[in-house]
Amino acid sequence: MPINLQMPALSPTMEEGTLAKWLVKEGDEVASGDLLAEIETDKATMEFEAVDEGTIAKIVVAEGTDNVPVGEVIAIMAEEGEDAGAAASADPAPAPKEERRAVDEGSNAIGDDNRKTAPVAAKPAPAPAPAPTPASSGSDRVKASPLARRLAEQKGVDLSALSGSGPGGRIIKADIDAAEGGTAPVKSAAASAPGATPAVAPAPAANDFDIPHTSAKLSGMRKTIARRLTEAKQTIPHIYLTVDIELDKLLKLRGELNASLESRGVKLSVNDLLIKAQAVALMQVPKCNVSIDGDQLKTFERADISVAVSIEGGLITPIITGADSKVLSTISTEMKDLAERAKAGKLKMHEYQGGTASISNMGMFGIKNFDAVINPPQAMILAIGAGQKRPHVIDDSLQIATIMSATGSFDHRAIDGADGAQFMKVFKELVENPLGMLA
Repeated sequence: MPINLQMPALSPTMEEGTLAKWLVKEGDEVASGDLLAEIETDKATMEFEAVDEGTIAKIVVAEGTDNVPVGEVIAIMAEEGEDAGAAASADPAPAPKEERRAVDEGSNAIGDDNRKTAPVAAKPAPAPAPAPTPASSGSDRVKASPLARRLAEQKGVDLSALSGSGPGGRIIKADIDAAEGGTAPVKSAAASAPGATPAVAPAPAANDFDIPHTSAKLSGMRKTIARRLTEAKQTIPHIYLTVDIELDKLLKLRGELNASLESRGVKLSVNDLLIKAQAVALMQVPKCNVSIDGDQLKTFERADISVAVSIEGGLITPIITGADSKVLSTISTEMKDLAERAKAGKLKMHEYQGGTASISNMGMFGIKNFDAVINPPQAMILAIGAGQKRPHVIDDSLQIATIMSATGSFDHRAIDGADGAQFMKVFKELVENPLGMLA
């Protein structure tokens, strides 16, 4: 029987992916473990392996195709000894809901080399033909090709206002291109729903095409960043609390520790010490080491710190698990390894998904202070600015000290302002008296 190869779910949050590249072609014989394709997810590009032996009878989804839903059939494989021609003629029907759920539930395990094996779907029963639906003036029911719908969404074109030039009045890509240029025919009032006013496609900015520019397709990671940050700002009531922290004692301790660790090849960064301070502060103020889960508030018993790392095309947050109980040399070694593998796209799923709180340090860019966006489902994130020489009052006298501004962003649904303030107070005390977090 033909085997339907489906778009795998490579992370619990993955709903669709980009079929970046096929590594096989129709007629190729494959064995279990052979690489079939490269799948671009919201985090990285991963390799898709075969689990059965057979022959690639038909490639259903071409390489470079965006927004392929998890569970959609991307290729048909003939079993060993089966006629590939007959398998190629099989109907690549979409997986039933039950099968898609199985794909999603099987998406949590990734091998040591960060690859995902595609689940094999059972042969679906023939689906009954869908009943025809009445025409509607809404853009969700207008007759349009999938490509036209995607382009319309990207360009802000109202499909319900257009008159399609395709078969049976179907809106096609050419109609979207014409609408963007202001030359597409629009529906007459008679063609619209009763009482509805035909919408006119928005005109492009007056000088949009006079400005020299280049265009690049958004990656899956960038799309996910845009979606998640928008959701975070729209659904999480942020409260921001800022403190100025004297760094001189921490910098002195760092120098002494690095001198003693030099023979072991370990060099602590300021960020390593701040990760430790945040983790210890979370354990001292457990009301900030929390997460909202539906109608429940989870309070975590250890501090797993997600550390923002800038990579090509976006941002990823590898996690230092149990940072409150780890020594600084271990935190430094783990962070260096995680950052290197993050930039190479080699992190395993459990190394960047989870965490109880986040830290983002932009001090190396000279940023004095900023407000970070909470990374859901976490309830707080620390934004770290640059340590700068500033006038500072010490023992009632004006002196010069190295001062760093740190801003905590808190989910006000889960963390009260007073608890957030208590956390920032403890964090400040730990950084200004760093021996306390080593005890």
